[in-house]
Formats: sequence, structure tokens, C-alpha cells
Amino acid sequence: MTTAAGATLCAAARDDQELRLNGIRPPHCPAESIVIYLTAPGLSVMPTRVMASDSIASVKLRVQKSRGFVVRKQKLVFDGRELARNDCRVMDYGVGDGNVLHLVIRISDLRLITVETVQGNKFRFRVEPGRTVGYVKQQIAKDRLHPAHPDDQSLVLQGEVLDDSHLIHDVCRSDGAVIHLLVHRSAKLRARPVDRDYEVSIVARNAGEADDYSPNQQTTLRRDFAIEPVIVNPKAALPSVIDNLLRAVFAGMEKGNAPIMSSEGTGGAYFMQDATGQEHVAVFKPVDEEPMAANNPRGLPPSSSGEGLKKGTRVGEGAIREVAAYILDHPPGGRRSFAGHHGAAVGFAGVAPTALVRCMHRSFKQPAAEQGRQPPLFKVGSLQAFVKNSGSCEDMGPRAFPVDQVHKICVLDIRLANADRHAGNILTCREEEGHGAISLVPIDHGYCLPESFEDCTFEWLYWPQCRQPFSEETVEYVRSLDAEVDIAILRLHGWEMPARCERILRITTMLLKKGVERGLTAFDMGSILCRETLTKESVIEEIVHEAEDDGANDEAAFLQSVSKSMDRRLGELFKKNVM
Repeated sequence: MTTAAGATLCAAARDDQELRLNGIRPPHCPAESIVIYLTAPGLSVMPTRVMASDSIASVKLRVQKSRGFVVRKQKLVFDGRELARNDCRVMDYGVGDGNVLHLVIRISDLRLITVETVQGNKFRFRVEPGRTVGYVKQQIAKDRLHPAHPDDQSLVLQGEVLDDSHLIHDVCRSDGAVIHLLVHRSAKLRARPVDRDYEVSIVARNAGEADDYSPNQQTTLRRDFAIEPVIVNPKAALPSVIDNLLRAVFAGMEKGNAPIMSSEGTGGAYFMQDATGQEHVAVFKPVDEEPMAANNPRGLPPSSSGEGLKKGTRVGEGAIREVAAYILDHPPGGRRSFAGHHGAAVGFAGVAPTALVRCMHRSFKQPAAEQGRQPPLFKVGSLQAFVKNSGSCEDMGPRAFPVDQVHKICVLDIRLANADRHAGNILTCREEEGHGAISLVPIDHGYCLPESFEDCTFEWLYWPQCRQPFSEETVEYVRSLDAEVDIAILRLHGWEMPARCERILRITTMLLKKGVERGLTAFDMGSILCRETLTKESVIEEIVHEAEDDGANDEAAFLQSVSKSMDRRLGELFKKNVM
């Protein structure tokens, strides 16, 4: 928070406090109302009066009405925790009078550009805010909006000819900016009157070079960029799909195509470009830029306890969890082990290839103490293959999704006790451009495999597909799962899971296997894992507490107690479903 913003907040709080000390209720202050202060990077502090009993959704709606930020694009963070349950009350999260909430705004990475001719013809395409003016010219020529070569085009904003190297983010700092495209008859006749005049309306905000990468993981520093895999265990051979991904990222940086920071999410995420600069090939998420981490670029304060935005997670462990989700997404008919032939196969749920890497580039956010350092610091983080998508699930109705595609996400989330499955982190893809069957691709697994079940949330619980029975293929896949083997595989790749995380994986795998044998649906099992309200424990939490109260001496005895309690609960649920 800036000094000016802090002063504004303090002054507003002081005025309210003086009124109360004098026995006077502040104007428009109904009983039980409180004042909260919303702060976001680049915005002034927003004092907001709400009822303690108001829902989180209603607070977001007020932000939408006053600031124009759509509710589904907002995230609220208080005291190191995301206020993720929209139906919960403000007081349920412990928010009181005078508290500061951090507002994180999610802005679409793809900006709509409309090219309009003087005859009224309109052409539209999408572009990232980190692209350059030169790229826009290339797209105009490439998409045949006008046959003129990019060198014969001039983009003019407010009377100034824009340089090809200018970023769309820097050029258009407010929505709805109009850029005039002037097309010359010939590059040799630039002084002659223009042939045609187009208007380019760009909706944009936010913007976001590598050494030789060799299969031997050797990196020789040349300039201010580099990338290499983090290999903890040499026995865990690097699969070709990861090796090719690293080479593609390196080739892009070597050609001078800088990483582009995403405008989405609560942490730092960078789109890594290919050698042509026309395509994204991967997404890099540095550990030090995670939510609540010391170098977070979204304005979130560092965690005071080390706990992440979701209960049971730790700041700095998001990257390894992203990798774990990929490793444990076994292909049908075999387990993923980089030492075996399934290392490059597509997993059951379709998690994109992901690896832990060390990467360096001057475009990454550097700590204040390291500003200007040459070369910049190496950053450890997760590197995931970029998925070309038709949009996120929140952009289209879920009823259109194939049942099997929903079920594969359900199985993954139940098994990994995902604490952050919302529609925004499920991508929708089609086999053909704009046509063909829809497939769903799960992304963002930094909050999977937590140490507790408290924050498990699955948006698909509200989708009709999760109430339909699993296919035989899905049932067979669940039957093949083995938590102990999974723990050993993660250990092979260098993650010694905390004991409580191992316990979570064992319990969720047990639930899945017992559930499918009883013919339960994803809705049945998901409802067992997720809380109905913020303060009411879930069924799985009750089962765990019952087992803990039994006073088991070791983990095996504890799991046996969990199994007995789970059998009883699932039996009751099965009878209820049959009736």
C-alpha cells in the first residue's frame, strides 16, 4: 500500500472512530455495519461499508457496481487467506470493522482488437497485451485485413506515429483507445496521401533471451537468460516431451522473445514464446512470485505464518505441487514414471507436461535489492506446456461439456484433494479450430495435495454431469490407483511429501476406490470432501477426527480406523441413493 493510500485509510478510520466515541453513529451506518478497506495495486483505497452478515458475493457485487470489475474476475484476500466461498458471510472469515482486504483483479490475457474501415467493414482478432505494435501490423497483413506489407503501415495514436517496438500495454493504458492505421501505396512513396484509413480499437491493459540448453542439462551462461531442469534424482530420466519443451523455450528467448507476464491470477506467471514470437509454448511460475511470497507482483502481503492462500498449503510449494499433479496424472493402463515408457504419455485427466526448472530472464520481477543486477537472478519454478484453448469453463455453459471430460477432472480433484478447482482453471479445447469435440484441460494445481481438507472446493459439484455414474473405463482407472506407489514415485522425483500430505493422498485414494465399488458418483464423493459452509466440517473431516479419537498408535492403525468409519458412512449413503 502506498503512503498516500495508507493516509487515506487512516483518515477515514479516524473519522468513524471519533463519531463512535462521541456516541454518534456515522452517517448511513445501520446497526451491525462495519467499514472495510479494499486495496489493489494501482488503485486508491476503497472504504466500503457492509453488514457483517453480508455475503462475500455481495461485497464483490458492490465492487463491480462502483469500479466496474466483474464479480467473477475478483479475488478477495484477508489475513493471508482467500475469501473463496461467495455464499459465506463476511464475519465467517473473521473480517471486522477497519480491516483491510486485498483485491486481486483478473483481466483476460487476450485483448480484442477491432479493425474498422471507413466503409464500415469490421474485422476482429485477439492479441496479448504484451505484444508489440509491429506484431499487430503483422497480424493485419497475415489475416488479410489489408494486403499491405507491415512496412507500408503506420499506426497513429493521438497524432503520434507508434514505433514497432512499443507494447500494446504501454500504448493503450485505458480501455477503448482508438488507433488509426494508415496504409501507404508504396514504401517508396510515404509522402503521398494515404490509400485508406482504418481505425483499430484495442482493449488492452497489462504486459508482461536463454543459454544453450543441452540434453545433458548443462547450461553455459551467455547473456542475461538461461533455463535448465531441476533434477534431484538422476534416476528420474527426463522424458522427451519435457526436453523438447525446454528447447522450445530456450529457442524463443535466444531469438529475443521475452517472457510475457500474465494478467491473470494471484501470483507471477509468464508466457514463454517460441522462436518465431508468434506462439506461446509454456507458462513459467516462479516460486518467489507465488501468492503471499516475498516477491509477489500482485501486491499481496507476504505470509506471516508461511501458510498459503489455502488452508493446508505452504508459500513456496506451489511449483512442486504443479509438477506432482502432472506426475500423478497417470495414463490409462500404466503409471507415469520418468524412468519408464509412460513418461511422455498423456495422462487420464490431461494435465499438461510440467517440470521444475531454473530460469533466468530480465523480464521476471526482480527483488528490490537486486534491481539492475547483471545478470539477473535465477528463479526456480514450474514450467508447464502451454495449452491452446477456446476459453475457460466460465466463458461457456457447463451443460455443453461431455460427461467423460467432466469425470476425468472429478477423479483428479478428488484424488488430489484440490483446494482451488473453479471454472477459471479448466480450459475448453476443440479438436479442430472452432469445431470438433470439446475436451477439458485442468490447469493451476498449486493448491493440490494440502495438509488438511478444510479448503477443498470443486465447482463441478454444481454441474449435472457429476451426478451421472462413472464409465467402466473410469472405474478401471480408479481401481488401478495405489497411494503408496504414488508416494514412492513423488519421492523418486525429489518431493519428500510432508506426513500429513501423504495421509491426505492415502485417504482420498481410499475414498475413490471404495466409492466406485459402491457405484457412487463424483457428486457423492465430492460432497464428502467439501464443506457445505465455511464453518461446518465436511464428512471426511469428521471421519478423520473419529479415527484420531480412536488413539491409533501408528499410521496403519489410523488408516484402518478411517477405513471402518468410511465404510459405515458410504454404506449409509449407498442405501440413501438406492431408496
